[in-house]
Amino acid sequence: MRRENRSSVSEFLLLGLPIQPEQQGMFFALFLGMYLTTVLGNLLIILLIRLDPRLHTPMYFFLSHLALTDVSLSSVTVPKMLMNMQTQQQSIPYAGCISQMYFFILFGCLDNFLITVMAYDRYVAICQPLRYSTIMRQELCVSLVAGSWFLCCIHALLHTLLLVQLSFCMDNTISHFFCDLTALLKLSCSDTSLNELLIFTVGGSLFILPLSSILGSYIHIGTTVLSVSSTKKLFKICSTCGSHLFVVSLYYGTLASVYFFSSSWDSNDKDIIASAMYAVVTPMLNPFIYSLRNRDIKQALEIFVSRANFLK
Repeated sequence: MRRENRSSVSEFLLLGLPIQPEQQGMFFALFLGMYLTTVLGNLLIILLIRLDPRLHTPMYFFLSHLALTDVSLSSVTVPKMLMNMQTQQQSIPYAGCISQMYFFILFGCLDNFLITVMAYDRYVAICQPLRYSTIMRQELCVSLVAGSWFLCCIHALLHTLLLVQLSFCMDNTISHFFCDLTALLKLSCSDTSLNELLIFTVGGSLFILPLSSILGSYIHIGTTVLSVSSTKKLFKICSTCGSHLFVVSLYYGTLASVYFFSSSWDSNDKDIIASAMYAVVTPMLNPFIYSLRNRDIKQALEIFVSRANFLK
C-alpha cells in the first residue's frame, strides 16, 4: 500500500510574537530577563530544599519537582524564541518542531498534576493533621510524582504519534512563537478529527479531573478553616494555602483561555499572549509566590547566604 502519512515539509516557520520589528530589541531583553529569572529562581528553590534538612518534607518535595518542571517548560520554548528574535531566522526543523511540541505537552501536563498533588498534600496537612505523617509517607510521595511522569509521558506520546501520521503539504508557517499542537493541526491537509477528539476528551479530562480534585481539596480546607477559632492558626492556614491558590488561578486561567475558551481555531494575538503567560510568566512567578510568603524558604535562604559569605 502506498503510504500517505509522511509529511512533505522538512521545516516550519515560526512567526513569533505579535510585535513590531522596532520593538524586537526591547522584547528580547524583557524575555531574556524573564527566562534567566525563571531558571535562577527555580534552581535556587531546588538547591535550598536540597541543602536544608528542615525542608525535607512532602510539601517541599513536591515544590522542588514543580520548580524543575517550570524550568523545563520555559526551556522548551523560550531559548528558541529568543534565538529567532535575535537572528531573524524563523525556521525550525520538522523533527525539532515535533520534539518541542512533545516536551511542551509533557511538562505542561506535569505542571498540572504536581499542582493537584500539592493541593492534596495541603488537604491532608490541614484537614487530617494527626494522620499526616502516616498518609504522606515517602513511598506515597515518590509514587505520586512517578505516576504523574508516567501518565504525562503517555499523554504527550499519544498526541505526538497521531500528529506524525498527518501530512503537511503546502503552508508551513506557524502563527505562533513555538510549535503549538493546535497551530500545527491547522496546517495539516489531512483529516484531523481524531486529533481534535483526543484534545477534547483526553486533554479535557486531564484538565477537568485535576481541577475538580483541587477544588474538592480546597472546599474541605475551607470547611476546616471556618471551624478554626484561633486567629493565629487561621492566619497560618491562609498563608500556607494562599500561595498555592494564586498559582492554581494563574495556571488554569491562562491554560483555559488558550485551549478551551479561544474564540476560534485560528491563532490570534490574544491566544499568543495567553500562551506566553502560561509558558513564560507563570514559571517565572512561582519562585516569588512560594518564597516571599514562605518563612521556611526565607530562613533557608538566609542560612545559605550567610554560609556563602562565611566561605568568602
